[in-house]
Amino acid sequence: MNKKLLISPQEVTLLLAENSSKTVIIDTRSQEDYAISHISESINIRDFFTYLLENSSPAGLKELQEYFAEIMSRVGISGVEQLIVYEDTLNKGYGQSCRAAFLLKYLGCTQVSILHGGYRAWLKAGLPTTDKVPQRESSIFRLHPNADMMVTTTEMLQAIDNPTIIKLDVRDRNEWLGLSSSPYHPDFCPRKGRIPNAVWLEWHHLMNSESEISTFRSPDEIREICKSVGITFESIVYIYCFKGSRAANTLIALEEAGISARNYFGSWNEWSRDFALPIDSTLMQ
Repeated sequence: MNKKLLISPQEVTLLLAENSSKTVIIDTRSQEDYAISHISESINIRDFFTYLLENSSPAGLKELQEYFAEIMSRVGISGVEQLIVYEDTLNKGYGQSCRAAFLLKYLGCTQVSILHGGYRAWLKAGLPTTDKVPQRESSIFRLHPNADMMVTTTEMLQAIDNPTIIKLDVRDRNEWLGLSSSPYHPDFCPRKGRIPNAVWLEWHHLMNSESEISTFRSPDEIREICKSVGITFESIVYIYCFKGSRAANTLIALEEAGISARNYFGSWNEWSRDFALPIDSTLMQ
């Protein structure tokens, strides 16, 4: 059974040939893109990208768990299947397939893989696509949340003045500089800035983003880049972005390089809306 985190298009076809009944492919792209064409038998769950965690309190996390358990049950996923998620390409959709993989693993799915290179890699490999939507029977999804994967707001607040915990901001440059509050609109959130004492490593840097089909850099390259901001194998790393998506992309890259990290899933969307929480709003140069 395949348990690789990153999986190639060719490996997906082999997996489907060996055990198609126990393999489910999840398309995280927009419904419009999915309707045009998608991998055969894949199901579209856009919510893995669009869902916003209102707050990372126990009640907020319970709401997230129940929300996705209902979706998974409706589309016939119990949680024991081999799940493969994909987006268009890894550097264009704000890490949406990685966000899906992170959420699936958080919810308790143990066999989750990401199509490395995304849908563009599938197309380049000349593999078949369709516009037909598969019909699936409902099931019961069994929740087994893994709390250790999430950093809550309380934990991030406690970590601010702890130099042994690296607060890693992986947002785009304008967000880090304090010029924009989100990747969507400069004033989407009420405050601009950074979590105090954070270090910055833009998520694009851990991928070969200049190529037509973006893929993660080699583990050696990732480790070298991480070292430039003080991250080593021994580091405790809390990653954040705007809503945990680019953070999930970075977390996957670090995991491939043998570096453990946790995702502050609420990220800047949650942090900036609570005016009791401190921010560094100094405009960076």
